[in-house]
Amino acid sequence: MIVIAKLKAKSGKEDDLKKAVLDALPNVAQEEGTLVYAFNRSLTDPTEFIFYEKYTDGDALKAHSSTEHFKKMFAALTPCLDGAPEIGMYEEIGIVKK
Repeated sequence: MIVIAKLKAKSGKEDDLKKAVLDALPNVAQEEGTLVYAFNRSLTDPTEFIFYEKYTDGDALKAHSSTEHFKKMFAALTPCLDGAPEIGMYEEIGIVKK
């Protein structure tokens, strides 16, 4: 299961949003069913961020979303957001790894 989440930071809150996510990453790395959790920033808009997330299945996503570190991260980044996150869920069809 793939999740793409797009977040828009309020102008001036980009570093606070980034810190909230980076503080959570060591804990996310310990989650059994989380295969990839990549946090990215737009090259053309410094207020735009995306997550690329890959989970073993829907249960792993549910487990991730239920952790204390996820709740803490989301509480810290919510005041930094300019609007609601856009979240899409996808089925992986093909991949190239090198």
